[in-house]
Amino acid sequence: MNNSNKLWGGRFEKDTASSMANLSKSTHFDWRLAIFDLLQTDVHVQALNKVKLINDAETKEIRKAIKEINKEISAGQALPENSDEDVHTAIERMIIAKVGDIGGKIRAGRSRNDQAVTDFKLFLRGSSRIICQELIELCKAINEQAQNHYDKASPGFTHLQHAQPVTLGHELAKHAQALVRDVERFTDWDIRVDACPLGAGALAGSALVIDSMWVANQLGFSRPSENSIDAVSDRDFV
Repeated sequence: MNNSNKLWGGRFEKDTASSMANLSKSTHFDWRLAIFDLLQTDVHVQALNKVKLINDAETKEIRKAIKEINKEISAGQALPENSDEDVHTAIERMIIAKVGDIGGKIRAGRSRNDQAVTDFKLFLRGSSRIICQELIELCKAINEQAQNHYDKASPGFTHLQHAQPVTLGHELAKHAQALVRDVERFTDWDIRVDACPLGAGALAGSALVIDSMWVANQLGFSRPSENSIDAVSDRDFV
C-alpha cells in the first residue's frame, strides 16, 4: 500500500505490506469520533490563526470546509475511504479535498497522539453527560412512583426470603438511591478527566506558542493537561 499520503509516510522508502496496512486501520470503529475530530480541528485552526500561523483567509476557508464536512457526515454523505488509516487521516483528506494544500496546515502543532486522546475525552464526556441526564430523569420517574405508593404494603426480602413488611414506595426508592450514586460516580470521573491533551503533540509538546488554556476552554475543559507525556499515554479514563 502506497505511503505517500500517510501522515508518517515520508519516513519509509517502500510501501506498507497490505496485511500490516489492514491491521493498523481503525476507521471501522473510530469513525464515531469524526464529529469530535472536526470540533477540535476547528478550534486548532483558530488557535493557529491567533498566533498568525494561518492567515484570516485560510482560516475562513478551512472552517467553512469543516462545517460542510460536519453536515455531510451527519447526513451520512461523507464516509471514510479504504485508503484512510483512521478518522484523523480521513478528516484531513476531506478538508484538503475541499481547500487544497492549505488544508495540510492543520497538522502544525499537533499529532495524532494528542488528537486521539482529545477525541476520546470529548466523546466520553459527551456520552457520560447524556447518560447522567437519562439517569436523573429515571430517578425522577422512580421517585414519583415511590410517592404514589408510599403507603402500599410490600414484603421486604433478605436472603431471598420474606423478612419484614415495608412499603412499595420504600422498595422503589432504593433504586433511585443507587442510581444517584452512579450519577455521582460519573461526576467524580468528569472532574479527573477535565484536562485537555490537545497540544501535547506526539509526547513532548510543540515549539509553537499556542494558547493552550484558550484551546482547552473552547473544547469544554477547564485546563490543559499538565504533563505532555502523561496526556498522550493516559487511558485510565476509558
